[in-house]
Parts: sequence; structure tokens; C-alpha cells
Amino acid sequence: MRPKLTDVAKKAGVSATTVSRVINNYGYLSQQTKEKVYAAMKELNYQPNSLARSLHGKSTKLIGLIFPSVTNPFFAELVEEIENKFFNAGYKVILCNSADNKEKERAYIRMLIANQVDGIIAGAHNLGIEEYNKVGLPIVSFDRKLSDQIPIVSCDNYQGGKLATEELYHAGCRHIYFLGSARRKGHPTDYRLNGYLDAITDLGLTQHVHSVAFSESATIKSVSVRKLLEHHHPDGIVCTDDLTAILVLQMAQKLGLNVPADLKVVGFDGTKFIQDYHPELSTIAQPIPDIAALLVNLLQERISQPNKKLAQNQYILPVKFIRSNSTFSL
Repeated sequence: MRPKLTDVAKKAGVSATTVSRVINNYGYLSQQTKEKVYAAMKELNYQPNSLARSLHGKSTKLIGLIFPSVTNPFFAELVEEIENKFFNAGYKVILCNSADNKEKERAYIRMLIANQVDGIIAGAHNLGIEEYNKVGLPIVSFDRKLSDQIPIVSCDNYQGGKLATEELYHAGCRHIYFLGSARRKGHPTDYRLNGYLDAITDLGLTQHVHSVAFSESATIKSVSVRKLLEHHHPDGIVCTDDLTAILVLQMAQKLGLNVPADLKVVGFDGTKFIQDYHPELSTIAQPIPDIAALLVNLLQERISQPNKKLAQNQYILPVKFIRSNSTFSL
């Protein structure tokens, strides 16, 4: 049976009121009394009720994280960085995997509200979630425009798309394709396509956009990639994420194309996982630790000063190009 506050009081030889005061750090208590209560809590494995604390105006020290999929290396590394930073600041996180399911995301928002989290970091890909404007909680967004009142943190997606295209051009490519979503929804990631289009125009080349959705399975993407390579014969491809870029490299090998002699490929994200296990991939690297730090700092600021006016609505961090064998023979 789960231990109760009265069990802790009995074990420590103090009143239940004293235990409550120790937990909530309220009023003067001797160090000896605190140590007796903490020792009893540890022995009984007693965990204070976060919801009960919230009813008394106390912080629950819980943060909600809503992301599309932690099986994706980028989101996995970002979530790990965020969780570590919050843990070091005395918070615990509740991770919600929203995938491409709008109703699932809504259910998670309701669950986080019910658990009285202190704030939410949202990086999901679903559109039209009006609940974000009604939750009454501090929220910070990653790479998605949720509301004019919610700050957005992202990398310089525009510069990343432009830089990837220019690198392929300087490597000798003249038939450069963009492989990613062609739908622009007003989110920061749309600027990867904008960067590609502007670079292509500046270089005097023809624009080629081959649309694949982020939510598509690897199998479906592979079919689309095969069609692109067999029927359009690009000599360079800008991919909007590293996993798609790896599918391109794998399909090129199946079709007997030599990379980088026949085809050059650039990914986007630059996670440690990709750099360790696919070091052959040239990619645009997002500054994941810096993104995580800014998301955490902004949310903590919003939690501590909920009525403070936003200094700015969008925060953009620089990217860098990691050059490897998929664009140059090194």
C-alpha cells in the first residue's frame, strides 16, 4: 500500500502538520526536525502529491513536453537535452508522443492540464489545435506557430536551405532538387524550402520540388525517392531531414548510382546519432543544445513572470554545414 503523510509523521515522531510544513518549506523548522522527516520519507519511499501541492498554490515542478516522435533521432536528442536541463533545475517532465494525430495531441493537452504542469514545450506537427490558446499555462513552441502569444524557438531554417543548395552548386551540381514538403503552413520549417528557392533563383538554375511529407513511412518515402532518381535524374538533392537523406543514399546504391560522382546529397538536422552512424552524410546541423537551453530558459521565465510582455515572439539560432562524402570525395 502506498504510504501516506500520516505514516511519515508517525515514523518521524512528529505531527502531520510538521511533515506538511517540511514538504512545503513553510515556516521555521529546526534542521534536526527536517532531517527526521526526510529520513522517514526516504525509508517509506513517500512521494509528495504534486496535485495537492498545486491546490495550495505551490509549483508542481512538472513540465509537459509534446513532440511528434522520439524515434526520430533529432527529437530524441532534443528531448534528452531539455529533460536534463529541467532535471538540473529541479523539474520533472511528462513526455507526450503526439505523432500526426490531432486528437491524441488534444488528449495529451487535457492530461497535462489535469496534472497541473507548470508549463509546456510544444513541438508537434499537427495544425489547428485551438486548445493551446485556452490552456492558461506558460507555453513555448519549437518550430511551430501556435499563437501570436506563444514564443517560437527555431534554427535558421532559411539559411539552412540556402546554404545546402549553394554547397551543392559549388560541388558542381546544376540539377538540384528539393526533397520535402511543398506545403507551406506558416511554420519556421517552411523557410527551408524558401531558402532553396531563393538560392536556385540567385544561381540562375531551374527549381525542382519533389514533395514528400514528414509523416510518411520510410517505405512510402523510398518509393517516391526511387521515382525521383529514375525519372528525373537529379545531380544534387537538398533533403529537409537526415533520415530522408539516408533513404536517398540507400536508394542510389540500389540503382547503381555513385555518390558523390553521379549524385550529391545534403541532409538537415546533424544529430550526434547521424554523425556517429552515418558520417558519410553532409548535412545542415541544428544547434540542439542551444535550442534546448533557450526553450528551457524561456519557459522558466514565463513560469516565474506569467504576466510579463514578450520581448520578442521568434528566436532564431544559427546553423552550420557539415561537409562529408555525400557531397565531396574526401
